[in-house]
Amino acid sequence: MKLPKFLLMLPVAVLLAGCQYDVLVPTGWVGAQQRDLLLISVLLMLIVIIPVMVMVVYFPWKYRATRKDNSDYEPDFSHSTKIEVFVWGVPILIILALGTYTYIYTHRLDPYRPLDHVSFNEEPLQIEAVSLDWKWLFIYPQYGVATVNEIKMPVGRQVEFRLTSSTVMNTFVVPKLGGMIYSMTGMQTKLHLVADEPGVFAGRSAHYSGPGFSGMSFNATALGTPGDEAGNDALFNDWIEEVRAQGTDLTDEAFLQLEKPSMADPARPSVPMPVTYYRTVSDNLFDRIAGMCVEPGKVCMSEMMMQDRAGGGGEAGLGDKHRYEYDSERAVDGFGNAMPPQAAPFAPARHGAAGHDHVSAVETEGHTNGQ
Repeated sequence: MKLPKFLLMLPVAVLLAGCQYDVLVPTGWVGAQQRDLLLISVLLMLIVIIPVMVMVVYFPWKYRATRKDNSDYEPDFSHSTKIEVFVWGVPILIILALGTYTYIYTHRLDPYRPLDHVSFNEEPLQIEAVSLDWKWLFIYPQYGVATVNEIKMPVGRQVEFRLTSSTVMNTFVVPKLGGMIYSMTGMQTKLHLVADEPGVFAGRSAHYSGPGFSGMSFNATALGTPGDEAGNDALFNDWIEEVRAQGTDLTDEAFLQLEKPSMADPARPSVPMPVTYYRTVSDNLFDRIAGMCVEPGKVCMSEMMMQDRAGGGGEAGLGDKHRYEYDSERAVDGFGNAMPPQAAPFAPARHGAAGHDHVSAVETEGHTNGQ
């Protein structure tokens, strides 16, 4: 006995019932604007798609070979101005409309642009996000605390993210709040978001970065109620005090241990690392992570570029090669295990040699200032 077709579709409907349409049901201003642009684009394109789908069915049926009435058959037909205007005019109008909306929303939703035009009176909450193997570090520079795999923010308060990576490229996204931005080693990116309603929103990395990538997820929690700025800030400050009470110190040494590749359960890579609190953060840690010079003896990116612009260290600088290396010391195999760094081909040279006094001074200054 054959089952009705609609019954065969029930398993598909059950599977789709588990989907979360966060992009279409956002809770932040940025996410709402992105949803609007998506819907506008889809509706404009449907102006072409729907008539085409109708004509795909209508024309073969109307001009089928078995029809009895062939009085409208015109074998010498070659041109129709009306058809030409329709075929060319409608797509041109759609492209103009799409281009206009894309231009407007591209500038409106520039991730580097503050959300001051949304009438927020408070100072933005600053969060410095660092993608690690395979977890997220979030530093709150205004409060001197940090967390792993957890973000909390007051409802209605603008959040300014600065992002970087200590290893490979990743992407940061909280679909309910909108926006997706890359985090890259040796670089900084920015993203501005706001939560208009309270809730716990799923966030994750959306860029494959190794065997533990599927576990790079976290929760972003918006505290409070809309319109109650004082109450929302009070709830957020209570959480900050909780972090200070429960956390440990994020020193340079603690960060170097934290950034090592790790998974909560290597047998189940999708399990995220546990939430961790830090009550203090080493000075200028984020800037030094972005400059790739947290490890003692490493030259910061800004100083390295300054030296390159001045002509470099020449052959006399080959002995300091290990001070400029970064990637080889963070290489992992296909199972997420750290690989031993390659041996340096040159022995460290004396700093009294020509060209090394400048490097040594710059290195010290760069490590102290973290620039």
